[in-house]
Amino acid sequence: MTGRRRNHSTFLPTLTRPVRAGIRSAGALVACASLAVGCGIIPDVTGGDGDGPIVVMTWAPQDTNLTNKPGMPAFARAYARWVNSHGGIDGRKLHVASCNERNDSVSAAKCARRAVKENAVAVVGSYSQHANSFFPILESAGIPYIGGYGITDDEFTSPLSYPVNGGQPALLAGLGQELAEDCGPVSLVRPDTIAGDELPVMLNAGLKARGHANAADVRAAEDATEFSRQTRDSLGGAAGATERPGCVVPALGDRTGTFMDSFRRAREEYPEVRTGTVLGSVDQTVIDASGGRSGPYEGSYITGWYPVESDPRWDGMKKVIREQAFTDTRIDPADAGVQTTWIAYTVLRAALDRIGGGEVTSDTVRRTLDDGLKIDTGGLTPTLRWKFQDRLAAIGYPRLVNTDVTLQVVRDGRLVAARKDFLDMTEALQGADV
Repeated sequence: MTGRRRNHSTFLPTLTRPVRAGIRSAGALVACASLAVGCGIIPDVTGGDGDGPIVVMTWAPQDTNLTNKPGMPAFARAYARWVNSHGGIDGRKLHVASCNERNDSVSAAKCARRAVKENAVAVVGSYSQHANSFFPILESAGIPYIGGYGITDDEFTSPLSYPVNGGQPALLAGLGQELAEDCGPVSLVRPDTIAGDELPVMLNAGLKARGHANAADVRAAEDATEFSRQTRDSLGGAAGATERPGCVVPALGDRTGTFMDSFRRAREEYPEVRTGTVLGSVDQTVIDASGGRSGPYEGSYITGWYPVESDPRWDGMKKVIREQAFTDTRIDPADAGVQTTWIAYTVLRAALDRIGGGEVTSDTVRRTLDDGLKIDTGGLTPTLRWKFQDRLAAIGYPRLVNTDVTLQVVRDGRLVAARKDFLDMTEALQGADV
């Protein structure tokens, strides 16, 4: 691995070793505990003067050859229209500025600079792999990052980050814990990148929590267009002679579908195996496109951050879509990006309601969230509250406050809940072999 360039997966997070993350986060937390000028933060960036609009920004990649999340800024704008049609926030309009992050570091930095220039009081419900490019800009301006998608370690270490889900660490730990109950040997297929190197750690943490052996580690080039070798290796590793069928876990982001095409053709030559993956690699549209109940995902376990899309707890989000974006095909209520954006704006609204008629600035939004505000998301997550040190600070994630995951399964071609309750991954993550 010496001399390799730090690569970013199309979906998977940029995770770092906890020693480095712990040092980085601890230093940031001590130096920035008061978010003072000494940390380079410019206080009181306003989002409009007096009774002007409250300005926020949502960014995500669109029209690229990698992961695209156009539904996130599209839903954010629909949410603003909905809020404004119902009287605004304390009589003030909500203005959402959007930016195409384009899946590259230069554009991510440009989006952050735009947020500063437009006096955004927060960046809300956004997706970017390039935290090293945008976080320094936001931190210098004191702009909070609320409800990012959860794909970089900075989202779980920066004192200006307010994540609403447990990111990829929680998803993989949850999947490992569930597969340990039903699977013989497990094979993980993942990108051969520095980011991908951390994925076995999290999956194995879940497996270990239930007394299961570690998964076989099958690597693939990040930009691979065919996976015949990885298919053979993963099936061979999962087909060991045990009383329980083996399991294959593809964690390749948008490349998962390509892998599964190869997997479907080859699996008949091997003993029975099952599959499992994480939300973001597979959703209902992918299941439908791959053949539904006759496709390769039938019977697969999938871990997610939130309840399934059919759950009535999403009715509030669906009402916004129905009233303001019914014909917008970019907004899929089953998409985890859209769902994360809804929860992120729920957090923002709670902070603004607490501020009330007071001055709305990036500083007041930040202080409101830091002062112990508890946010009820209607059961979509546990009650959210951020501290400077939390339960997972020891492994380098001091801002990871929601370790809950949901377990879903594909039955008759539909993604349905396999369990009613959330699974708390705190203990499994604490036992990660890092």
